[in-house]
Amino acid sequence: MKRAALLIIDMQNDFVLDGAPLRVAQASNVIPKIYEVLTDFRKKRRPVFHILRVHRGDGSDVEITRQELFRKHPFAVGGTHGAAVIEELTPIPGEYVIEKIRMSAFIGTELDLMLRNIGIEELVVTGIQTPNCIRTTVFDAIAYNFPVVLVEDAVGAQTDDIHNANVRDMANIGVKVMKVRDLGAYLG
Repeated sequence: MKRAALLIIDMQNDFVLDGAPLRVAQASNVIPKIYEVLTDFRKKRRPVFHILRVHRGDGSDVEITRQELFRKHPFAVGGTHGAAVIEELTPIPGEYVIEKIRMSAFIGTELDLMLRNIGIEELVVTGIQTPNCIRTTVFDAIAYNFPVVLVEDAVGAQTDDIHNANVRDMANIGVKVMKVRDLGAYLG
C-alpha cells in the first residue's frame, strides 16, 4: 500500500458559512464526509494537510480574475475569521497547514517538497470547490507524479452538474474516484 496523505482544501469560513462572500453551495453538504475521512486519518496517524487560501489585506496577491471581486468583498484575508478553517475541521497539533494564493495547492507553496520529504506516495483529496481549487490541485498533483484519490462525496461545487462534469474530467486523466464508504478499505 502506498503512503497516503489527506488534503483538505479551502474549508474556510469565507467559503463555507452562510452569507460568506464566496460561499460554495455544496460546502455544508461535504463537511460530514470530510470529517469522516479526517477522523480516519487521525485515528491511523496518517498525514493531514489543511490547504488554505490566504490573501493580503490590500489584495495585491489576488489573481487577476478575482481582483474586482476582492475589492468589493475582500475574502480569505490573513488573520481574519473568514480565512480560518471552519470549526468542525480545525487542525490539531501535528497536522500541516499550507497557505496558498492561487487555486492550486502546489503553485508557490512548499507542498511538493513537504510531501516528498515525509515520503508521501499518494494523495487523498477533499474540500471545495470542485472546478477550481480541487481540480487545479489534482491536475498539478498528477503533473508532479502523485497518484490521486478524489473522494467524490467529500468535494463540492456550486451545482451537481458542475461537480459531476469536473469529477468526470479528473477520472479521465487517471484519478481514482471513490466515495467515503469505500476509502477505508482501499487505504487499508
